[in-house]
Amino acid sequence: MIRDQLSQAVADALRTIGVTPPEVIPMERPARREHGDWSSTVSLSVAKVAGRKPRDLGEELAAALRASPPAHVRQIDVAGPGFVNFHLAETWLTDVLRVVVAEGPDSYAAVDLGRGSTTNVEFVSANPTGPLHAGHGRNAAYGDAVARLLSRSGYAVTREFYLNDRGTQMGHFAASLEARRDGRLIPEGGYAGQYIIDWAAEMPEGVDALEWGRDRAIASHIASLERLGVHFDVWFSEREMVATGAIEETLALLEARDMVYEADGALWLRSTTFGDDKDRVLRKSDGEYTYLCPDIAYHRSKFDRGFAWLIDVWGADHHGYVPRLRAALQTLGHDPAEITFCITQLVQLVRDGQEVRLSKRTGEIVELDEVLDEAGADATRFTYLLQSVDSRQVFDIALVTRKAMDNPVYYVQYAHARICSLTRQAATQGVTRSPLAEVDLGPLVHPRELAVLRLLEELPDVVAIATRELAPHRITAWVRELAGAFHGFYTDCRIMGDDVSAETTQARLWLVEASRIGLVIGLGLLGVSAPEAM
Repeated sequence: MIRDQLSQAVADALRTIGVTPPEVIPMERPARREHGDWSSTVSLSVAKVAGRKPRDLGEELAAALRASPPAHVRQIDVAGPGFVNFHLAETWLTDVLRVVVAEGPDSYAAVDLGRGSTTNVEFVSANPTGPLHAGHGRNAAYGDAVARLLSRSGYAVTREFYLNDRGTQMGHFAASLEARRDGRLIPEGGYAGQYIIDWAAEMPEGVDALEWGRDRAIASHIASLERLGVHFDVWFSEREMVATGAIEETLALLEARDMVYEADGALWLRSTTFGDDKDRVLRKSDGEYTYLCPDIAYHRSKFDRGFAWLIDVWGADHHGYVPRLRAALQTLGHDPAEITFCITQLVQLVRDGQEVRLSKRTGEIVELDEVLDEAGADATRFTYLLQSVDSRQVFDIALVTRKAMDNPVYYVQYAHARICSLTRQAATQGVTRSPLAEVDLGPLVHPRELAVLRLLEELPDVVAIATRELAPHRITAWVRELAGAFHGFYTDCRIMGDDVSAETTQARLWLVEASRIGLVIGLGLLGVSAPEAM
């Protein structure tokens, strides 16, 4: 790609003027187009070692580059303290088109950041005591999109769901099912809602309510996630982990490191040693473990299974839990960089500006299935991924179900459907796309055409940034831009017809195909379909 070519040219030019180039040549897109297509700050970073002023070095470097300009470069200038700016001829963008088509949807923008590094993405992890709610949907869409980004970026990814299937809440859940089955009132601390009544009616006589209820809740989660297009590689049971003695082993390790002590009849973790605001209880005075204790054992198991990087996607109510678990893992000798916590903020569901407060079935929350019933999987996923998950979100059900251009997912999917329609029209009119190697892409000079090509060229960088930041909303923003650019191109640039030359038609048909590839990649990373008709 052009950036690599420019970086190599800069490195060669530095050697020409007697300066050893750095291992990585900085090359960025200027914020303002009039400053060029690419800019390098290398003069600022190596000036001191080179014994020159940054601006003077920039001028020397620019002169050397002008003496043997890289392909497609039409102008090189120096700005500010020594920025070397490259202004490119539009021909470089036709090279982009050829690369996009040659590599296709499977390989283009597949950036190898991970190099096979094993990564565990744990997300949703709802207690098996009821159906998933709308907030879980945001967590699921985000976690799955992060996993898709990581996979495209060279990581070996495992998607994992942690089942907190033991403890007090499970007991309350089982007691609630039994009470409803037997026609009794829900016990204190129990679970209410229509789903308890429905599930209790399904529960056979004589079965263990705890076992049956656990399995029924998990089946509900699997079914809802399946509808959303989310699949897990591992469903990890806390109960099964405890039965293996993993908690006792973990406590023994902590004790061997002198990271636990007893006080007031309880067992405490010295988490303040690693920055927590206070030490934390692992085992209460009544002998019961706190949530932290099995969580430490669980995360230890992930490392024991060979994962180099753990990513936990948690709900907003877990924000304060991060420091204590991070400190606990440090007590076991793990680097803080080996685990990343992503906190998803709350979702407010509205319809026509009015908040949707209660579920018909639970009486307390809006179920994910109810959102999917109204909006469908594509609109639900796309909407959850419109913005960063660390900000509160307003999910307008009326908007995302509307077949109109102000509906973001419709706007993007319609761009792909429009491309497929163009392909069908071409076939109907007997227009065949010639092999790309035989097509002159020179006619692609209209600003609308160049806007599409620029966005396609940016995609590998967008994927890399989104992966590093674990920010799939950057892909959502990019795919909306590409859809907008394509709609603009479609409106302003005729593709076929008597008033369009055969050469222009061929070039534009290939631009249409490159746009299709870009949309397929972007939508695929979001887990959203690319429909052929709408």
